[in-house]
Amino acid sequence: MAGTPELAHIRLGDRPLVVCDIDEVVLEFISPFQAYLRNRQFELLPRSFMLHGNIFSLLDGSEPDEAAMKAMQEDFFANQDKWQKPAVRAVETLRDLSGDADVVFLTAMPPRYQKVRRTLLDRLDLPYPMIATEEAKGPVVEALHQRRPLPVAFLDDIQRNLQSVRSHVPDCLLVSLMANADFRALAPAPTEGIVQAADWSEANKLIRNHFLGQVVQR
Repeated sequence: MAGTPELAHIRLGDRPLVVCDIDEVVLEFISPFQAYLRNRQFELLPRSFMLHGNIFSLLDGSEPDEAAMKAMQEDFFANQDKWQKPAVRAVETLRDLSGDADVVFLTAMPPRYQKVRRTLLDRLDLPYPMIATEEAKGPVVEALHQRRPLPVAFLDDIQRNLQSVRSHVPDCLLVSLMANADFRALAPAPTEGIVQAADWSEANKLIRNHFLGQVVQR
């Protein structure tokens, strides 16, 4: 499939599949990025559900231009192992789910930072296979699942990613999950077919019910 990243390293068993975004779902992103920015004399304010337009210099109140923003994000990803940590109960919940399902990470991150992220995940006891891509996520989940007659769940904090998976894998449980409470409160309401979880404990219940064939209210 054109644009779909290499999936040869993924080996799925005859059991359900859980596909998880990483930033702000499995690993905290907003809080560590705020700390990273403060270290560079910038502040990220929770005024709207985006990074652009919410970052200001602590020295003169100016906003970084597009090039400066990109440079800071690139530098953060290159040094993510110094800043990021697991979201609350992510490690324990995924360990529990992995006893009954295959877990795969699908992260919207430049693939060139895959090695540093892989090292970080392994260090944090998150050994599940990972796909790093900047392509749409729906075709990737479709290529992974291949219409198997088994339950599949997808967790992400961004609506367009959840909607992309909905359009390609109609029977997938779609869970909106975001670690940072301030920005979660600013997120748009989930669209049809997407269920919101406040935390990993709630997400675990939704996924378990989906595995059992119970209807999830969306």
